[in-house]
Amino acid sequence: MIRDITDRDFAREVEQAVMPVLVEFWQPGCGHCLALLSQLEQLQQEVGQAVTIVKMNVQENFQIPAELEISSLPALALFERGAFVRFIGGIGKKDEIRKQLLLS
Repeated sequence: MIRDITDRDFAREVEQAVMPVLVEFWQPGCGHCLALLSQLEQLQQEVGQAVTIVKMNVQENFQIPAELEISSLPALALFERGAFVRFIGGIGKKDEIRKQLLLS
């Protein structure tokens, strides 16, 4: 199960993480967001502890999505050692996401 994070716990969960963190920005009612979430749940099982995958509801959290200038959903952002690295493309396919994470 992919955990939810909020603006309030973003620093603790993402910026202070020692391993890479992949954040899905989503909102309820977004079909593509829910489809991506399903792929991310499968990917989390496959990659185990190599990367943490979390999700943030943009209807309930405004600060972090605004700072990253999230303009379309779903959006995947990769963070390493607490710093934003890049947005991940290939949304919807776990194998493509894994390639972009540079995981074997």
